[in-house]
Amino acid sequence: MIGDRMKVSICNEIFKSWRLEETFEHISRLGYDGIEIAPFTISNDVRRIGRDKREEIRDLASSYDLEIVGTHWLLVGSEGLHITHPDGNIRRSTQRYLFELIRFTSDIGGRILVFGSPKQRSIPDNVSYEKAWGYAREIFLACSRFAEDYGAIIAFEPLTRRSTNFINTAEEAIRLIEDVSHPNFRLNLDVYSMLDEGKPIPEIIRLSQEYLVHFHVNDDNGLGPGFGSLNFKPIIDALRAIGYTRFISVEIFDFSHDPRRIAEVSLKTLRILL
Repeated sequence: MIGDRMKVSICNEIFKSWRLEETFEHISRLGYDGIEIAPFTISNDVRRIGRDKREEIRDLASSYDLEIVGTHWLLVGSEGLHITHPDGNIRRSTQRYLFELIRFTSDIGGRILVFGSPKQRSIPDNVSYEKAWGYAREIFLACSRFAEDYGAIIAFEPLTRRSTNFINTAEEAIRLIEDVSHPNFRLNLDVYSMLDEGKPIPEIIRLSQEYLVHFHVNDDNGLGPGFGSLNFKPIIDALRAIGYTRFISVEIFDFSHDPRRIAEVSLKTLRILL
């Protein structure tokens, strides 16, 4: 995709145990523009991924004419990390690890870090919402300042109430973004999560246009676009109406289906609309 049109990427964990080269080759042949990397599919500790491997990932994507959009599922696989934990040592460790994720994302050629990580952000029973908010603000401000030096952007993702008790709507996420008040801390919207808000998705998109830097597409059954009952035309039309020209990235939550079919049908569904 070129010019002012949206580009389409896909998240690599869809392909489970595939080697990265197999994944890159397959999605490039289908016609995807980019790939989004879940670091845990490479290592449970991003600090163990050496420079040679990072260069290999970057060069491999380039050889298949794919753009590495960035990373997501940032804290999955690592132990003892939490952004709203009352223990300051745990929060500091989490912040340092996020610094490492920013370096990793930059090293492989990515720019966007989608922060979802529901378990590692949910508010513990002994922490008030106000305290949790302050802890999160402190971490994301420090990480945004760090990300600025790498040309990276942290994109906070509102998630369903079933998955976390901390920031479930775009409106709440935007309040945090405004409170952090740094240009490298922005918004990711996810279709499946937005369905939990009880508002029309196009309305959420319009209200988020000033902050939106990345967009996850999935159907109402947790599979890719075209596998459920959701009409994606109003969603794509809303993105087009706000002038969104960045990536829309296929992400699924049900891994029981053939990843080849998920990737193919999802892309066909989106291409018709784009």
